[in-house]
Amino acid sequence: MALYIPPFLIALAFCLGSISLFLLLPFFRKSEWRQGLRHRDKAKVPRLGGVALIIAFSLAVFLDPHLVLTKEIIGLIVCSLLILFFGLWDDFFEADWKLQLFFQVALVVAIFLFGVRILSVTNPFGGAWFFTSEALLLPSFLLLLAWVLLVLNAVNWLDGLDGLLGGVSFLVFLTMFLLSLQPEVNQPPIAILALAGAGAAFGFLLFNFFPARILAGTTGALFLGFLVAILAVIAGTKIATALLVLSLPIADALWVILKRLRSHTSIFQPDMRHLHYRLQALGWSEKRIAWSFYGVTTFIAGVALSTQALGKFAALILVLGTIFSFLFFVEVKTRTLERNKDSVL
Repeated sequence: MALYIPPFLIALAFCLGSISLFLLLPFFRKSEWRQGLRHRDKAKVPRLGGVALIIAFSLAVFLDPHLVLTKEIIGLIVCSLLILFFGLWDDFFEADWKLQLFFQVALVVAIFLFGVRILSVTNPFGGAWFFTSEALLLPSFLLLLAWVLLVLNAVNWLDGLDGLLGGVSFLVFLTMFLLSLQPEVNQPPIAILALAGAGAAFGFLLFNFFPARILAGTTGALFLGFLVAILAVIAGTKIATALLVLSLPIADALWVILKRLRSHTSIFQPDMRHLHYRLQALGWSEKRIAWSFYGVTTFIAGVALSTQALGKFAALILVLGTIFSFLFFVEVKTRTLERNKDSVL
């Protein structure tokens, strides 16, 4: 374990230090930040958490003497810096959804050029489908694009209530770390990267848990989603595990996309349809919602770590079915509550 403790502690220390500087030094203070629909009444809360996350993770990677900086890892750092600049610009001036989508696609193109590829997809019933030939380069890219966009936006949309983004991301990185230690996997570089991400996410969470003293901003939300998506790929396509652990935010994202399509609105248009907002409308506190998400994610992570390909596939179907049933139940409850309010008025 001595190999893995330093990257966690380094990332944690740099994240805590960076955020402390942002909060204490007048240079970083701003009288009022951009206030979107997702962060109502938090215009005075700084949105520099993502800057601290990227600084902490990057320094933990560069300072680790045991980690070889491969082409894929360098690409991950380069893309993180691109996220830093674009995210800050959006946090100050707000890019529309078309520009955000273009940037996300550009990120996937960039990381693909750095050699991050989905070379195989495991068949849960045995064997695998391979995308190693040059003729299948385009399908490989499209698979990577679909995967990154799905995770990127599912994680990004968690950033609506205090503590959700940092807490769930921390649990996902911790799961990837534990998976990389299993004898049949045995991937020390992925373990180091995952713990660097976990340290940064935990440091951010200490300042972001309700009531938040700092927000991730676009920078942090995009970075954490991108890091989760890419780690799952460079770990040897551990997409099934990441998909299972992230099944709650992914199911919520798919549910919201379906609702937006049915109402003929842009799937990227912010609204209050997400599960955490609906639970809040039912009277749940931000702390209760956060701890509930942590509990569900931890339980699913345990299932993911203890099952193989077919077991993960069966668990994913069962978990998604349960979550979609709960989403339907919550929507019915919130609609009933809204109708009762309207009848009183």
